[in-house]
Formats: sequence, structure tokens, C-alpha cells
Amino acid sequence: MEVVTGRSFGDAAGTNEARARPIPDILSQIKDSYGELRKAERRVADMVLADVSFAVDASNAEIARRANVSEPTVTRFCRAIGCEGVRDFKLKLAQSVVVGRLYLSPASPEPGEEGSPLWSVVFNEARNALSAVERSINPADVLRAAEMVAGAHQVVVFGLGGSSSALALETQNRLFRYGVVVSAYSDPYVMKMTASTLKPNDLVIAISSTGRTREVVEAVALAKHYRAKTMAITAPASDLSAEADLALAVDIPEFPDALKPTASRYAFLAILDLVSTAVGYHLEPNARETLRRIKYTVINHRKGRAMEPLGD
Repeated sequence: MEVVTGRSFGDAAGTNEARARPIPDILSQIKDSYGELRKAERRVADMVLADVSFAVDASNAEIARRANVSEPTVTRFCRAIGCEGVRDFKLKLAQSVVVGRLYLSPASPEPGEEGSPLWSVVFNEARNALSAVERSINPADVLRAAEMVAGAHQVVVFGLGGSSSALALETQNRLFRYGVVVSAYSDPYVMKMTASTLKPNDLVIAISSTGRTREVVEAVALAKHYRAKTMAITAPASDLSAEADLALAVDIPEFPDALKPTASRYAFLAILDLVSTAVGYHLEPNARETLRRIKYTVINHRKGRAMEPLGD
């Protein structure tokens, strides 16, 4: 009988289960449990939420001193919010701040000439993103991308997550009006299943602001395995840009304000405008006839003018 040494299957399964278990968001637990805490424990909660950086590095005695409570109160607070003790609390607190401190401290952008910080944050970010696209994207690559789209039997667009999935749908919206057979997918399993059905005359357009989304990179690699052509709109020097046959890549630094829109969205929309417009010119006159049919149908459906946005 064969003897298997080392970790058993059950141990491996247990390890995988532990890895899959989500890290507790202790900051949310503090806020959600706040109403159930005693008065002294609330002082500890207030101190932690007011200065998370201090609480992560401070000792039990230092936390107690700043919150003006006893050390046993700090321990009771930790247990009241679901931790085994102070050490467990500190570990979970450190894990909660791994996303970055800009989500914990409010930003204070400088007001612009009009007196509101909104204008300087939003409009400056949009301008900077558009300028980055103009500097970074090679016009020859845009024309090559248009040729890839125009010559494809079908185009499938992959995007996962809030911004990228919306941009995938926007790509479908931009291209179908030129007569391109195009579909957008944002479910990772459907992306892989779709990639496995592709053929050499099909094209994948993958969208990812970081280029590190594993499911998207894997779907593109699978499409290439079946000899489909691949294009990426993503960050430079990323896994996705390296995997794709053609990468339209731009680096968009983010403004340190978690409340404003993601700047890369402006850049990627500009890239989509460039590519889709180039596709329209490449497919002329068929693209113009398809647009005419769409506009004719829309105007007959409701009153409108010829120069209004198509389909709105």
C-alpha cells in the first residue's frame, strides 16, 4: 500500500478554505458595533477611528492613555467587537488599513478660482488624462487597432469590475453602430467560455485600468491559445499589455482623493473614441449607411433633429 507523507488532502483543503476566508474589516465592525458598546469602550472606539495609524502601532497602555480608560477596558473593547484580544485586534486593524490611508482620512483639495474644489479636482483630472492619451498613444497603433476591428468576423469585449465592465459595454455601443458584430462580457466564467469558442478571424478587446486583473488576463491568454487576435486598453508594462497582440496603454496617476471619479476612465473613453472613429472611417461607406439606418429608425420612433446624439 502506498503511503503518502506530508500534508494530507484534508489539510490542503483546510488551507485553501482558510485562504479563501475573507479578511475581517475591523473598522466596519467597530462602526457597526458602536451602539452596543459601553461608554468607556466607546472612548476607545472614538480614539481608534480618529487616529488609525496611531492605534496600529501603539501598545495597549498607550491606547488606554490616549482614550483615558484603563488597560482592561481596551481588552474588553477588543472582545466586544469580535476579537480574541488586543493582539488579534491589532492584526485585524493593520489588515483593514492595507487598502490605503486615503480612504480613512478626508482630503482637503484647494478651491479653484470659482471657489469650489470640485472644479479643480474633476476638470483638472479630465484634462490631465486627455493630455496623457495624446502624449502616449501612437496614432499608428490606433489605425492598426481599427484594421483589427474592421477585419474581424466578430469582436468580443472583456471588462471586469465597475469601471472596466461599463467601458466594455461602451465599446459595444460604439462599434455596433458601424455594423461591427460585437458583444461585451463582464462575468469571468462567461469570458472564459466565450474565449474558448473563438477562431483565428475573431478579435478580443480587453479593458483593465491596472492590467493585473487575473481573470481578464487568463481569458485573453485562452483566446490566443485558440488563435484569436487580442487587443488591450490598459496600463503600460502590465500583465495584460504583455499578453495582448496590441496594447493601447497609458499611465494615469490618480489624484489622492477617494471621492472623485477614477481618472483613467477619461483616458480610456478617449482611446475608445479614437479607435471607434478610426473604425468608422475604415468601414466607410458601409458604416455611414448603417448609421443612416439607425438615425432613420430613431427619428421615425420619436421626433428629433438630425444633429442630435445618435439613439438618445
